Amino acid sequence: MSHSTPVRPRPALLLLAYLAFVSLGLPDGLIGVGWPSIRTEFGVPTEAVGVLLTVGTIGYLSSSVLAGFTLARLGVGRLLAGSTVLASLALTGYALSPGLTLMVGCAFLLGLGSGAIDSGLNAYAAGAFGPRHMNWLHAFFGLGVAIGPLIMTAAVSVGPGWRWGYGIVAAAQLVLAVAFALTVRAWLAPVPVTAGQDDRDGTKKPAPAVVPVWHTVRLPAVWLSASAFAVYVAIEMGAGLWAFLLLTEGRGLSAAAAGLCVSGYWGSLFVGRVVQGVVAERWGAPLVLRGSLLAMAAGAALIALPAPAWVAVLGLAVLGFAAAPVFPLLTLTTVDRVGPVHVDRAIGLQIGTAGLGGALLPAGIGVLLSRISVEALGPALLVLALGLIALHVAARRRPAPA
Repeated sequence: MSHSTPVRPRPALLLLAYLAFVSLGLPDGLIGVGWPSIRTEFGVPTEAVGVLLTVGTIGYLSSSVLAGFTLARLGVGRLLAGSTVLASLALTGYALSPGLTLMVGCAFLLGLGSGAIDSGLNAYAAGAFGPRHMNWLHAFFGLGVAIGPLIMTAAVSVGPGWRWGYGIVAAAQLVLAVAFALTVRAWLAPVPVTAGQDDRDGTKKPAPAVVPVWHTVRLPAVWLSASAFAVYVAIEMGAGLWAFLLLTEGRGLSAAAAGLCVSGYWGSLFVGRVVQGVVAERWGAPLVLRGSLLAMAAGAALIALPAPAWVAVLGLAVLGFAAAPVFPLLTLTTVDRVGPVHVDRAIGLQIGTAGLGGALLPAGIGVLLSRISVEALGPALLVLALGLIALHVAARRRPAPA
């Protein structure tokens, strides 16, 4: 199968896409720093944050799954503009909420807006951008997650309070929404550039016809791909969530050293996306994706070994660097697995199940650790990594419909 060189993306849209991914990550980084102040002001227990996160996840899953079905009706530009306005309104609601009840409602709206933005941008980028930009876009999401705590820290420590942290991000989202609205016509859904969708003379083929929804949801490759996304996010989030516990209670590291190692794991994800974006553009997304999946299993195996702490730390670094391009490259190659007429809907389902996997499976790993031992983390990650390889192979072997 040949893979043609992606058409050079328009600089203005590329810049907007990068800013949009940064803005997607900003709200995720606010709640952790802001919650102690919010909890104190509202007089609610610490665990009440779980209600916010659960309701937000429900909204995110709902809009992610439906985004692929609404893209054909609204167009990506209108979807992005409307969803960003919704996210801005939700964050404004956070800033003005007199109590937890209204904030919970706003969490659902924020989830709706974020899920649609995430799915819409991923669907567009899968067709318009090559492997390098696809990886870098997801790296900039991580940058947004890192900036969010800085904004909230400034708001609660030297500023007027946590409400201003949400207000600042709400204003940024509103500016981005205006930019999307002004460029609606430029956000024409592109024909995916993978799987040889360009003619040999460089001209684009016509956009594929819209098919009934049930044609998409009955494809085994769609659900195999969606399952792969859920398992991938479970590995990424599970390692980041439980590595500190393994390194301190299981391998004897101090809290400070273990904290640095976990930060290094997340840092390896960011660096990996920047570096491997260039590599994937030169060597091809399928080759880099296969190598990354195998390297993830190798990193998980190192964590699983009953060895000194430095071996587990090395395994985390390998796992993080290897995992870095998997989510963007799985998204980019969706068309290879399901065909161009199903790609937008499939990406929406993939983003939705990724959120579900990130919410449920790491919690399941936590139950496993509490009932067996913290040392069960490595074997659990290895089983998931091998399962991810199997799902990807099974999805690739399904003939992609035209």
